[in-house]
Amino acid sequence: MFESRKSRRAVSAVSAAVAVVIAATALSAGTAAAAPGAAGPSYTAAASHTAGAVTVPERYASQKLDWKPCPEVAPGLECAQMTVPRDWHDPDAGKDLTIAVSRVKAGDPAHRRGVLMMAAGGPGGSGLKRPAGLAKAAPSIGAVHDIVSFDQRGVGASTPLQCQTQEELDAFFAGDFRDRSPEAVQRVLDNSRKLAEACGAKHGDLLPYITTEQTVRDMDLLRSLLGERKISYYGASYATMVGAYYASVFPQRVERAVLDSNIAFDGTWEEFETGQPKSFQRRFEQDFLPWLAKNDATYHYGKTAAEAKATWERRRGALHDRPLGLDGGKTKGKTVDPNRFDSGTIQAVYNSQQGFPGLATALAALEHWDSATAAERQMADRVFGSYLSPNFFAEFLAVTCADTAWSRDPEHWVRRSAEDIAKYPLAGARELAFSATCAAWPTAPGPRVKITGKGVPPVLMLNSLHDPATYYEGAQRAHRALRGSRLVTVPGGDHGVYGDGNACADGIVDKYLLSGELPARDVTCEAAPAK
Repeated sequence: MFESRKSRRAVSAVSAAVAVVIAATALSAGTAAAAPGAAGPSYTAAASHTAGAVTVPERYASQKLDWKPCPEVAPGLECAQMTVPRDWHDPDAGKDLTIAVSRVKAGDPAHRRGVLMMAAGGPGGSGLKRPAGLAKAAPSIGAVHDIVSFDQRGVGASTPLQCQTQEELDAFFAGDFRDRSPEAVQRVLDNSRKLAEACGAKHGDLLPYITTEQTVRDMDLLRSLLGERKISYYGASYATMVGAYYASVFPQRVERAVLDSNIAFDGTWEEFETGQPKSFQRRFEQDFLPWLAKNDATYHYGKTAAEAKATWERRRGALHDRPLGLDGGKTKGKTVDPNRFDSGTIQAVYNSQQGFPGLATALAALEHWDSATAAERQMADRVFGSYLSPNFFAEFLAVTCADTAWSRDPEHWVRRSAEDIAKYPLAGARELAFSATCAAWPTAPGPRVKITGKGVPPVLMLNSLHDPATYYEGAQRAHRALRGSRLVTVPGGDHGVYGDGNACADGIVDKYLLSGELPARDVTCEAAPAK
């Protein structure tokens, strides 16, 4: 559902040596064909338009980026701001937005080959720190690229969204989403409707323009202000959709693109998200629980996957009747209830190297809480102590609910979620809360960008077989839609392949970004050596 908390390698930069004053005609207009989404009766619709060409007014195209060191964000990083129209299809309507951008300049300027742009996952993640992370983790890439990123419209240091307070959001997620009593179901529907209404009341003039299609136009303005004719791109998770949209709208501006852990960007958000309960359950039952059983001597949670699952279910049931109070730092006064128990588990299974041991330690601590060590309690606080931030969740909803159309029938979602809870309870339990919010969303879908690969240089795609969030079946659909792309498949299920320890996959990415060389066909890498 979301990009995991695991920090992503990444990021950004651009040569500040060039003072860029670019006329509107220097910005690519974009060429992708598009189809507007269908509007429902309760939408506040944006002006009718497609994802085709736009004219960029001179006041945006002639900006100069005032780069300054921003060590408070990340060491070695430079930051700036740019101004963008609220609506690229009607630039004179409404107040302008601010987009925060960041960069790390090429470490070897004499061999600099261009800009590598990154975007954040989520939707809702911040991109500002990513250039510093990638430059450090992949020095060969950072040596020859200015690595640049940004906070998307609605996120963080850019013009932000926030529909609820943290306390209100915690209340939205509180309780037990598996409870299918009429009262509980109605409470979820009411809370989802109230959340959508709160977003509309606070940001009704902005919500229609917090879309992926608008974001890629911000990216192309940034490319232009950097003085670059073309860019290379790396994006993981939701940022694969950002990259696919950018390449489709501005194919002539792409030199190389790496899409890692892929959203099924060939279809709708509704189609993609309704596939996630199955993939999270698969990751939990086929990867995490067997690992936990294999390490029973350490965690004492069950000698088989079935025993470990039974222990997990017993604890979840106990938390329904008696939530457990946390006592660490920022989480003091908060309780672990079934939904928080599910959420911590969901986030942890994104990554086996850090997530599995952390989750196992936290689960074991809950089994002997009264005698748990300080370190065990601290891990439980980390795993179960927090939900998403209000800014992250507001952006997540704005993009996923308005990029593409959703079914607006709440009864459909009541029936669908009941079926998924029965088959895939880990993530199926919260399906109603998310989907009912999109069903009540107060804006119309944005322009639909059709992904075909037409005019786009061959794109490199990466995915693990059991990725819980960006599941492999969706990545295969996206791969087929993006004609000419190459798909690198790795075993396991970690979310985020590049930099996750698979030398085969890392080598393919590095060779491609440095020389442009792609595999002749799709590749399956062997598993990384066990640590």
